[in-house]
Amino acid sequence: MKVQDEHYKDRTAASFSRQAVMKTLDAKLTIDSPGRVSISFPFNEIFTQQKGFIHAGIISTVLDSACGYAAYTLMSAKADVLTVEFKVNLLRPAKGSHFTASAHVVKAGRSISVVEATLHSAELGEQKPVATMTGTIMTIEK
Repeated sequence: MKVQDEHYKDRTAASFSRQAVMKTLDAKLTIDSPGRVSISFPFNEIFTQQKGFIHAGIISTVLDSACGYAAYTLMSAKADVLTVEFKVNLLRPAKGSHFTASAHVVKAGRSISVVEATLHSAELGEQKPVATMTGTIMTIEK
């Protein structure tokens, strides 16, 4: 994947640090490479639904951010990111001590990118897939 901004790591980390929702989740961003990021967060019962699993809305939020930031790493310094569509597949109940969403750009376009992400849970030392997302991300000029 072609990098348009040599300072993409700093720019991406700075943008992520401004997301209040990610702070609320105690989420951490890892920039793996251009077009690939991971977001991890610990289990917290305040984000659960009635059966004690992480709520699907929280899962979708983290996957959406992972998709957006994967695309953002490939954008120019003058660009910003906006999700225009996504589809989530919930594979199993979200239980475990820790969760990680890994996203990668499938196709980076000038104005639209397609990104895929998977959220895994850490449960008894084992990583299990919890949900997947395919997202369409738009590049917007600042």
